[in-house]
Amino acid sequence: MNDNFDIQNLPLTEEIRSNFSHIIDLLGEDTSREGLVKTPERAAKAMKFLTEGYEKDPQQILQSAMFKEDYNEMVIVKDIELYSLCEHHMLPFFGKAHIAYIPDGQIVGLSKLPRVVDVFSRRLQVQERLTEQILDCINDTLNPKGVAVVIEASHMCMMMRGVQKQNSTTTTSGFRGSFKETETRNEFLKLITAHLA
Repeated sequence: MNDNFDIQNLPLTEEIRSNFSHIIDLLGEDTSREGLVKTPERAAKAMKFLTEGYEKDPQQILQSAMFKEDYNEMVIVKDIELYSLCEHHMLPFFGKAHIAYIPDGQIVGLSKLPRVVDVFSRRLQVQERLTEQILDCINDTLNPKGVAVVIEASHMCMMMRGVQKQNSTTTTSGFRGSFKETETRNEFLKLITAHLA
């Protein structure tokens, strides 16, 4: 993460910094120790960055790059990296999102789909809701014939604590419109698992 990240809300960041300092004290550490002097500030900046999705409008992102087009076949953007924070333990979960839609007179700039993933993932989340939010945003904004979203992620709350299953992954999916039809859904699932040359 860039330590020069522009902090939009300094008073809030200072309050977050103070709270991180207090937490470190409660854990029994010495916040005046050389290695920890700047840790509360760094943690506050990191938390602001990791939750910046609250300050962004994903529908506006899509609307900024919508174009009239007659193309009406499946459009897929797969292997979109995502990083989020589990709202239950505030530990990271990370993985990939795969998105498809079938246009109905409107297409969207391809880079906007990963940006929508970023907006929703940079909030306190659960994977199930993240999947639905991405799906609903694309469906409601583009009004396509269909939308599909699959997310595969590893959760540090399962890997570092609790059951401590390091190799487990969680897959969630959501489908709207024509992707509820078995043939269309199966084509999408086949394409996101294919390794095309």
